[in-house]
Amino acid sequence: MRKWIIVAFVLALVAGCKSTEENPAPVEEGAPTSTAPAGTPGATTSGATTPGVTGAQGGPYSPAALRDPNSILSKRSIYFEFDEVTIKEQYRPIIEAHAKYLQINRNARVTLQGNTDERGTREYNIALGQRRADAVKKMMVLLGAQEIQIETVSFGKEKPRREGHDETSWTENRRVDIVHAGE
Repeated sequence: MRKWIIVAFVLALVAGCKSTEENPAPVEEGAPTSTAPAGTPGATTSGATTPGVTGAQGGPYSPAALRDPNSILSKRSIYFEFDEVTIKEQYRPIIEAHAKYLQINRNARVTLQGNTDERGTREYNIALGQRRADAVKKMMVLLGAQEIQIETVSFGKEKPRREGHDETSWTENRRVDIVHAGE
């Protein structure tokens, strides 16, 4: 009797292991997309348009999609309001796409780099940058990425994207950058 149970289990296991080429993974409808040009601070995104994760060879969440300018995975910055760690709704699709990428590519790793504008003390800005990076990490983990895949670091005000002492510069510097390993 035991042998038959083992044989049935093995057959069920083998039957469930079909090639992904025969049964490709379904593409999620309503996948997020960006409606603003890449690199635009404060760019709005919407999940209501056609899927934006297109990827080159290998599918929408392949490593090639990270380099595809038409892919939402090419968007790498999450911007914040002054002295805030709350993630704006418009950046959720970007975070969702990167979380999905990590979920599918279990060997992939990212570093979330928290940044602030120049206002505030060095210590305060390091802590604020870390809280921002941790907020993005928490959302990615809740969306299916593994905690071990994500490292966070804060640069505070030490690595500004735009030099200057005005609101335009400060807006670009209040961000978390998503950096995939090997880039």
